[in-house]
Amino acid sequence: MQIKLTGRKIEVTQALKDYAEERASKIKKIFDLPFDVHLVLSVEKYRHQAEISINANGIFIHSKEETGDMYQSIDKVIDKVGRQLKRYKEKMRTVKNRQENKWTGMKTNTIDRESIFQEGEEPKIMKTKDLDVKPMSLKEAIMQIDLIGNDSLIFVNSSSNEVNVVYKRKDGNYDLIEPFSNKK
Repeated sequence: MQIKLTGRKIEVTQALKDYAEERASKIKKIFDLPFDVHLVLSVEKYRHQAEISINANGIFIHSKEETGDMYQSIDKVIDKVGRQLKRYKEKMRTVKNRQENKWTGMKTNTIDRESIFQEGEEPKIMKTKDLDVKPMSLKEAIMQIDLIGNDSLIFVNSSSNEVNVVYKRKDGNYDLIEPFSNKK
């Protein structure tokens, strides 16, 4: 486990660093996979904010807490992430066919602007991402959305072996986008 501590508008004292590392090491008891922890501590007026990002074998969890005391913020964010990891660990125990859960790499491609747009048109692709797409069930994908706090997730559906997108709607339900299939 590697712990990286960053301070924004705050000097990270040795006591604060020791406390944060001690609390973060408790996560190791919950989750036995190797993982990296990045803890960002910041202060704005009277708000003390602790933000944590954990990358554990492809599982990315991000959480943020804010209180009037930095030590309380650290405690709350560590407890929150601990609960998320426990929930994930319990759900993974119930998942069948764990052997299907191997990582697959997928890369998005940059599109040549001249081949699509005529001269004078302004749309641009602003960002291109490389994604590691994990085969998982729809249930796992929804659980991963809840864990990482995003609204959508691209994944390989373990039942169909096709790339799918699931996203959370404003009403709290989920939509699934599947590729068109000519199956009859």
